[in-house]
Amino acid sequence: MQIDGDGLYLVAGTALLLGAVLPRLLRRYAVSAPIAFLGAGMLLGLVVDRGKVDPITHPALTERLTELTVIVALMGVGLAIDRPIGWRAWRTTWRLLLVAMPACVLAVAGVGWAIGLAPATALLIGAVLAPTDPVLASDVQVQGPSTGPGAEPEEDDPVRFGLTSEAGLNDGLAFPLVYAAVFLATKGAIGEWALEWLAWELLGKTVIGVVIGAGAGWLLGRMAFSAPIESLRLADSREPILALAITLGVYGLTEVAHGYGFIAVFVAALTVRGAERGHEFHEDLHWFLEQLEHILTWGILLLLGIAVTGGILGPLTWQSVLIGLLLILVIRPLSAWVSLTGTAMNRSERWVTAAFGVRGVGSIYYLAYAGKDFAPDLGWLWATTAFVVLLSVVVHGVAVTPAMRLLDARREAE
Repeated sequence: MQIDGDGLYLVAGTALLLGAVLPRLLRRYAVSAPIAFLGAGMLLGLVVDRGKVDPITHPALTERLTELTVIVALMGVGLAIDRPIGWRAWRTTWRLLLVAMPACVLAVAGVGWAIGLAPATALLIGAVLAPTDPVLASDVQVQGPSTGPGAEPEEDDPVRFGLTSEAGLNDGLAFPLVYAAVFLATKGAIGEWALEWLAWELLGKTVIGVVIGAGAGWLLGRMAFSAPIESLRLADSREPILALAITLGVYGLTEVAHGYGFIAVFVAALTVRGAERGHEFHEDLHWFLEQLEHILTWGILLLLGIAVTGGILGPLTWQSVLIGLLLILVIRPLSAWVSLTGTAMNRSERWVTAAFGVRGVGSIYYLAYAGKDFAPDLGWLWATTAFVVLLSVVVHGVAVTPAMRLLDARREAE
């Protein structure tokens, strides 16, 4: 039996009902909600028209859906962070971004090249799998903004703060690496495009994203909290739709200006968060985005499960499995552990931070975005990326609850 047309409303309604029930049912078990949704998607793949949701056949739809999910998540995590941005206060973040992330890319690309991939393909799979995910990592992130008198900042937990701030920025910072792979595939030798890539793709677009994000966030924050015209002060009316307006507006403006919209959205969220930091309106904005993010995430996980049933893992090879296992179990933990040497984290906090580099929706987005330039290897790239996301969802989903409980117990004992 194939479900199509109106039957999809039944599927959507059932999925949303599961989304409301599963987190409560699974709270005491080593099964996360993302694992359950992937399983549900695999079952749905037996009855729906799988061809209409195949990411390889419909890359544009996949790109737009994952893009929307990522920017909503980036705005949400930016609003959740209480700690003002700064070099010393964010030292953990900069180390994860500037040491661990490039090390992961180089290591994965090196493994890919060693097992026979073309240099451009090896670099692309390293870049696609580089960002940790702000969407699927909610269990190890700060849970929301601390507002009101006497509120204790959630991000005083260095593990949650480090993973949240890392995920907020490295989605955007993966873009230059993806462009480097695309240039290597389409423009030839590095000497032909290295200067252009360094000046524009790495520096120029990043600066545009930061400037627009900071500027737009400052203006919108001032308008919402302290506009001279009372009707413009949306914080007084507690209108949470402002969160989505900022997300879409800042992202769209930055993309039109040819900057990195992911960076701009996160910077805008941090800037808005800094305006009237104790105001309870931040909780409304974060709650609204969190609900929207959940809906989008559930949909993507269901579609990924359907794609698995439809055969997206068909081109999977032992090389794909090797890359996935090494990244999740060896490369990310070791590179992050080394990058955090010398920080204020204790040994247990460093290991937990290093281990939970969740891969997810961001990787799917980048492959949908850049895959058209890698047509001969596209099936293998999708199979490898899907396998890594599945592996991350299962391994991290099963491990997160006991790991965080053990960490909390050790902190109390100390």
